[in-house]
Amino acid sequence: MASNRINRINEEIQKELSNLLRTVKDPRVQDTMISITRVETTPDLRYAKVYASFLQEERANEALTGLKSASGYLRRELGR
Repeated sequence: MASNRINRINEEIQKELSNLLRTVKDPRVQDTMISITRVETTPDLRYAKVYASFLQEERANEALTGLKSASGYLRRELGR
């Protein structure tokens, strides 16, 4: 079971990623409604697993590809 501190960090990461998705310029991401549903981090905060939900199922695969290509940008902005 995650500690209270980890839960708060997970919630903050989730909020920030949701805000950062609006700034991604990849059309595969912009044209799809994406919701960050949950974030799980390891206790040492080294790794995070992000769960996303896509409103349009037919565009989910290409949106996921767009998210993977924007992962470096998202990591950098989240780190700031």
